Amino acid sequence: MVTVLGIDACPAGWLAVRLHDGRFAQAQVAPTLRSFLTGARAGSVTVVAVDMPLGLLETGWRRADTEAAAPLGPQRSSVFRVPPRAVWQEQEYDDARRRCRELTGAGLSRQTWGLAPKLREPNACLTEPGGDRLFEVHPEVSFRALSNRAVPLARKKSWAGQMTRRSLLATAGIVLPNELGEAGHTPPDDVLDAAAAAWTAHRIAHGRARSLPDPPERDAGRRPIAIWY
Repeated sequence: MVTVLGIDACPAGWLAVRLHDGRFAQAQVAPTLRSFLTGARAGSVTVVAVDMPLGLLETGWRRADTEAAAPLGPQRSSVFRVPPRAVWQEQEYDDARRRCRELTGAGLSRQTWGLAPKLREPNACLTEPGGDRLFEVHPEVSFRALSNRAVPLARKKSWAGQMTRRSLLATAGIVLPNELGEAGHTPPDDVLDAAAAAWTAHRIAHGRARSLPDPPERDAGRRPIAIWY
């Protein structure tokens, strides 16, 4: 039995959807991402797919973000450009914005900088035991693949958008129950995003996933930088 996790950031920390052999098994919420990596370290979880940038360049912008945004149409704004590593090492926004301009020639929005705490956590996990089972995904890229690149989906916070995404997941064998326990208190779009991440994790585990870019870029430690779907 192949077990994978799809993880999305949520107000309470992180939300994980667990699949066993491609079928929904459980949804859990934890304050830290590391809480979900125990299975990966032990080898019982094959792939952990997380909706957060993994892998940072030393200068310039990542190709993964540009290539992921291009085909999304109205949803392209959901993919943000990820600045280099040194930007995220700053502690204050003004310093980070200044460093970003030095390294890329462009500024840094407060919205992007607001992701700093969440972005740092999975990137720190890359070099820890089980870190080789972490993969970056983007739910809108996954949903586009699920829909066979049909017309753009409605906004994920809208009723129509959520019903369509839930239906796409069900068609792929991921039937989300009406009751999710504690995880049911998280926003519905976070649950859907985590489930889409889990769908991609299952594809990665079976060697069916593709990456943007293909082949991936590499960071200074030769780890891949790519968005998988």
